This record gives sequence, structure tokens and C-alpha cells, in this order.
Amino acid sequence: MHPAENRHLIRIGDLARSTGKTARAIHLYEELGLLKPARRTRGGFRLYETTAAQRVQWIDLLHGLGFSLHEMRDVLDGWWSSDLGPEAMDTLRSLFRKKLEETRANVARFVQLEKELLSGLAYLETCVACATPTTAVDGCVHCSQDHGMKEEPALLAGLKASPGGTRRSGRGGLVRVEDIG
Repeated sequence: MHPAENRHLIRIGDLARSTGKTARAIHLYEELGLLKPARRTRGGFRLYETTAAQRVQWIDLLHGLGFSLHEMRDVLDGWWSSDLGPEAMDTLRSLFRKKLEETRANVARFVQLEKELLSGLAYLETCVACATPTTAVDGCVHCSQDHGMKEEPALLAGLKASPGGTRRSGRGGLVRVEDIG
């Protein structure tokens, strides 16, 4: 290969540096079919088009949005294996709808986690002014302080409940999630 032919190609190390990735990450993207070198040198070095940096940025964007590398491969495979544009768009719509459903389920889980954490924090804020600050952890299990809530938050109930009334390692035991209110 004549050196002039490599003028607009970059080595894997340069691609990695320009995108903030490691050479190993670039190799992985290649192994998964997400990225392909334009050619190799006589010494076996991978050479990439300068547009490969855009592909790596696309991979980074999708990864940041929750797509796995395998899902990205499915997106590319679905796109390039389609014979017609409308078929490719149908494949993408299907993949995107599936990802949207997963994302909405994750959002619902995070909203529930947020509620549980806020409830737990509100409960624990009342402990700052504990009437018996030198009480051992055992005292917290039978705390009579008004925490301003009907019931103890689930995140705390699991810490304080002790199955069978026994203690383990000097701490209250954990209960199964199914047994929490």
C-alpha cells in the first residue's frame, strides 16, 4: 500500500485518543461488528476512516441512553440486513419500541426507589433529635419516638426486623422483601 493511500486513515491508538476510549474498547466494537477498519497495514495495524470517530461517538451516545453493545449490533444488523428502506424503518421502530418499554419500566422502578428513599430520609431526620442518643442499636428497634409516619418505611423495616426474634452478629437481622408491609 502506498503511503499516500493512508493519508486520510488513522491508527487505532489515534482513534482511541480522539474519542476518549481505549484501544481495547475499539477492538471490542470491531469484534461485535459495530466498527470496521478500512484496511490494515503490512504490519497488521488497523487503519480507520476519520469518520470512525463519529461511529464511536454514536456508540457512546447509545450506551449513555441505556443501549447495550449487543442491542446496538441488533440496530445495525436490522438496518443493513433490510432490502428496502421501509423494511429497515419497521425493524428500527420495533427495536425502539422494545427499548422504550424497558425504559419506562426502569423509570417506574426509579420513581418507586425515589419515594422509598425520600420516605426513609424523612424518617431518619427525626432521629437526629433522638431522646436517647447513646442508646445501642437495639434501642432503635423498639423506638418510641414519634417519626410522624403511620408506619416505618420499608427500607428501614428490613434493617430493624429480626426473624424469629433472634439477633445475628449483634445486629438486627434482615427480612425477606416479600415479608415487608
